Amino acid sequence: MSNNRLSENFESAGQPPQQAAQMKHLLGVGLDNEDGHKRVTQAEKFSVVGGSEETHGRMTETLIKTFEDLRHRGKALEEADPQELRDILEKNRSC
Repeated sequence: MSNNRLSENFESAGQPPQQAAQMKHLLGVGLDNEDGHKRVTQAEKFSVVGGSEETHGRMTETLIKTFEDLRHRGKALEEADPQELRDILEKNRSC
């Protein structure tokens, strides 16, 4: 994927530090938008912002498949090991 990043947000504004550490959210940012459209997709545990139509769609699909894989493994995002999550994201990115 060109010019986009997937990152984890471990803290939530306004939450006490103990609760914020328990919350996770994945963020996809696309930087290749040249058509002027503002694209934002939000779900409970992920958000995708920016990007061309193709990039935004691919990032969204990657994250949807990642959460499906986690569900099949019986895990929530908060329970996934960072390396396991990275591997799942990489597998789904190439689909």
